[in-house]
Amino acid sequence: MGEDELGARLKAYEGRAATVAGTGKDPVNLPMIRHWCEAMGDTNPAYTGPDAVAPPTMLQAWIMGGLSGHGGHSKAYDELSALLDEAGCTSIVATDCEQEYLRPLRPGDEITFDSVIESVSDRKTTKLGTGYFVTTRTNVRVGPDLVGTHRFRVLKYAPAPRPRKRPPRPRPVVNRDNAGFWEGVAEHRLLIQRCTGCGTLRFPWLPGCNHCGCPDWDTVEASGEGTVYSYVVMHHPPFPAFDPPYAVALVELAEGVRMISNVVGLPCDKVRTGMPVRLEFHSYDEESTLPVFRALEEAV
Repeated sequence: MGEDELGARLKAYEGRAATVAGTGKDPVNLPMIRHWCEAMGDTNPAYTGPDAVAPPTMLQAWIMGGLSGHGGHSKAYDELSALLDEAGCTSIVATDCEQEYLRPLRPGDEITFDSVIESVSDRKTTKLGTGYFVTTRTNVRVGPDLVGTHRFRVLKYAPAPRPRKRPPRPRPVVNRDNAGFWEGVAEHRLLIQRCTGCGTLRFPWLPGCNHCGCPDWDTVEASGEGTVYSYVVMHHPPFPAFDPPYAVALVELAEGVRMISNVVGLPCDKVRTGMPVRLEFHSYDEESTLPVFRALEEAV
């Protein structure tokens, strides 16, 4: 269907009924008025007491169908929606509304309403996508009296294609106990803590020695040589920042401590215990550099 033909078919729905003989689910009532005023922070005394009226801007609240709806949409409105869906305009967003108030609503008023498809715009291109603005006008009554008019406008559109941008990897938690380690990583150095009391190396970084309890320490730089002590292959549902499956290994460094990282350089199903690996630093974006280990054996 061409754009001109579609536009003509859409315009043909202008003036046709959108809702017929709708009724408010509840009479105008003080509890709903109170909830509205509390949510809006409106303390106007006109909305409380025996002579209370409803805030004018509550007009739409009395005609809303809630999750179960009113079931009052006309055949014409459903046809219009289906026609837009067929044209690829499957997404919808409310854009704005206009209201006109003719007299205050009071507790006990029973609401009836009907609405009409007032206008369908020409084809428009927005940041969200390309589609059509559909405006409905609803006349709200109490008995035979017109008490207000509510215009509601939506955009039915085909979403604009968005470039797929890979999200950043989750950032490590850096605190006062491990900040020195991450500073070393930024310089492409793998630093291991060494207790100055007993000389024990430790990893991950801790505020004190778990061997002798000494709180003082310095660091040594790892040579980068190691072996796979143990490993798992992650098959979790895809998260955009990662590409499962991938191997996560517990690597035993030549210095004797162990650390968890990724094994790269061969398929994850070829990783095995005892495999020699060597340290590398991978930069995943401008702010994320991580230590990983490259397998030194060829995949069989």
